[in-house]
Amino acid sequence: MAAGDFRPVYHPAGHDNELRVAVQDLRTGRWVSMARLLERTDGWGLWTQRTQVLAAVAAGSDVVQAWRTEEPHNVAATVMHTRVAVERAVRAHRAGHPRTHELWQEAWSACRDTAGLSPADPVPWVCLLALAPLDEQRRMDEHRLAPPGPMLPTGPWGILAEADKRDPHNREAYHRMLQFVYAGNPGPLSEAANFVHWAAGSAPPGSAAHVLPLYVRVERYRRERGQERALDLHWVAEESVRDAGHGLDRWFHHVEPRHASPLDLNHLAHALWGALRFEEAARVFDAIGPYWTPLPWAYRTRSPADQELAEEVFLQARSRSLAGRD
Repeated sequence: MAAGDFRPVYHPAGHDNELRVAVQDLRTGRWVSMARLLERTDGWGLWTQRTQVLAAVAAGSDVVQAWRTEEPHNVAATVMHTRVAVERAVRAHRAGHPRTHELWQEAWSACRDTAGLSPADPVPWVCLLALAPLDEQRRMDEHRLAPPGPMLPTGPWGILAEADKRDPHNREAYHRMLQFVYAGNPGPLSEAANFVHWAAGSAPPGSAAHVLPLYVRVERYRRERGQERALDLHWVAEESVRDAGHGLDRWFHHVEPRHASPLDLNHLAHALWGALRFEEAARVFDAIGPYWTPLPWAYRTRSPADQELAEEVFLQARSRSLAGRD
């Protein structure tokens, strides 16, 4: 395909073809593909990833409730019910909806019930981490625990430990914890930076925790309105280049790209392109294929809500990186 003919697509399933089919059926109100997909999903990492994507699609309908009505004793249906309840509570909180507290309590109870029903599953604990930022005043004791290391904030460390016990270095668990750290400190990102480097420092090769520092770099760029600077040195600074290389060496070189999160792949390609490491970025763009994500590219534009502008930046970065390999 000629470079000018390439058009990326956004799909939450990325390269996961089976998940893409289930998502399509969910959007038309059918749950059987979702049920069968979850039946044959092996590994807690993939289970967590698929249930998260499915819940984001199902949260706007009653399709999961229809599944539970048909199969009331199906554990996967109960997990999906919990996922949907949490997704709705988080969305309500983001929108300032008056029912937020009620939805939060329902979701919290669902998490606890599901944790008892399926004790080996990390998802109920990941979901509790997703709900933690809703406790804005940090009134719950479980959200104010002492950290496991210096320079880290207090937080829901016990919940993270429970998720870790079931699926060490679970990708979503650590991203949910990062969101909690962000919510507790809208100013400087020192606590977030300390957290992601602590997480990456203890993670084995191939863990998505090695990509976490790239997310904090993007968040810092967003808060500093870096796209408005005439001379942008943010991405070629020594620490930025180091984090990009770390993500490549400790994560990308150890994973099967088609099983990787599209968001992680896009963040790594973005960081390598920004660091002027075009040949290495080209390898990540190859792994991305057509499945781009609007973030982080949108933050390089003057209008982050305009997806067309974000797509333009993605295409420019991809073209420059592929040319750098020739």
